[in-house]
Amino acid sequence: MTTMTKTRNSLHTPVSSVADDPRWARIVARDKTADGSLWYSVSTTGVYCRPSCASRTANPKNVALHDTLENARATGFRPCKRCNPDGLSLECENAALVAKACRLIEESEEEPSLEELAEAVDRSPSYFHRLFKSTTGLTPKDYAAADRAKKVREGLEIGNSVTEAIYDAGFNSSGRFYEKSTGILGMTPTQYRGGGANEEIKFAVGQTSLGAILVASSTKGVASILLGDDPDKLVRDLQDRFPKAHLIGADREYEALIAQVVGFVENPRIGLDLPLDVRGTAFQRRVWQALQEIPPGQRVSYAEIARRIGSPSAVRAVAGACAANHLAVAIPCHRVVRNDGALSGYAWGVDRKRALLAKEASASA
Repeated sequence: MTTMTKTRNSLHTPVSSVADDPRWARIVARDKTADGSLWYSVSTTGVYCRPSCASRTANPKNVALHDTLENARATGFRPCKRCNPDGLSLECENAALVAKACRLIEESEEEPSLEELAEAVDRSPSYFHRLFKSTTGLTPKDYAAADRAKKVREGLEIGNSVTEAIYDAGFNSSGRFYEKSTGILGMTPTQYRGGGANEEIKFAVGQTSLGAILVASSTKGVASILLGDDPDKLVRDLQDRFPKAHLIGADREYEALIAQVVGFVENPRIGLDLPLDVRGTAFQRRVWQALQEIPPGQRVSYAEIARRIGSPSAVRAVAGACAANHLAVAIPCHRVVRNDGALSGYAWGVDRKRALLAKEASASA
């Protein structure tokens, strides 16, 4: 009997003990969370793998399980070329590539092309584009635009002139920036530099069956819809969000708008079609757009929203975007629930979330 045969026989585990071992279920499921804490070897192929290996599932009678990499290596088998059990997992390797590309974007004076970024990480442009979007939730171009917008905001906040902030952020012409400035900053650059000074925000407070509701609008559209128990606190929250803006109490025309919002809260069947002034990061906007596409009466999980925006691993970031939503009911983050269907946190209280869902379910029925 050869040494290799002896090694394989000594490491062979009876089929019942492998198939019944809970670790084997993780291998069958290709559980990425088990990588680094479990390995397995296959006697018929002479290789050892990590649990998430995408290779065809082996027959358990040919498999041995290992709790350490050293034990897997001791089989004398070779590491699988597909899952590279001796090194970084494919997921970690891809995350490192995306992180490198992000640094290149952030450190470049001008926006790198897709081809330049792909070449820098030694991947094809099409593969890199899919990888970047699935990891960050944004395309490389959208990420670069968000990074430039962030640099403009930082430049204006530290007192740079508008022109300095524009060119320091990588815009090679002021015209290109001004075409998008309102979308980037939510207001003109001069207003942003002054902390929103001179921006006019109209607002009104009403009452619903869920408590007080505040609706506030800029010249662009509705910028905030807040729910709560204390109307005065809602006004203070609005002041905190627009500290240097000029807040204007409602006139008769504006009170008609808040009546429309109150009517929608009480009877979701009437719908709500309002111009919105949506202010957030590029990623938050993608999430909020996905939320607006959820029909009334339906519930969607955070994981499903992450998949819909092309970033399945960004579940926690999706939850953060929902929490950052300032437009209650207009951007229906109340329709997003946990994977098990349970109601998780809601900026305006889980009881209100439950009540909103109940109203929508009743209207749909």
